[in-house]
Amino acid sequence: MDHSKPYPLWTVAEAKARLSEILRLAEKEGPQRIGARKAFIVVPEHIWRDQTSHRKPLGQWLVDNIPRGAELEVPDRHDPARELSFVTQDDE
Repeated sequence: MDHSKPYPLWTVAEAKARLSEILRLAEKEGPQRIGARKAFIVVPEHIWRDQTSHRKPLGQWLVDNIPRGAELEVPDRHDPARELSFVTQDDE
């Protein structure tokens, strides 16, 4: 499947009249575009799944990509109140 050329453009009226052909072409030639202002792309399900199945859930991505090397001290939330490391002029 050649993704370098632009998707064929179908009007909504053409798409309604020729849906079977659009589905066949999407399978054989690649994505088909319907509409000019509000565009929609028709792709076969196996292509859609291939493009979207490699994404990790956000929580897993955040855990996998946590910054490394910073030695942060995480206080125990049950410790008594701790001293603040900054003071505003209003607090003095």
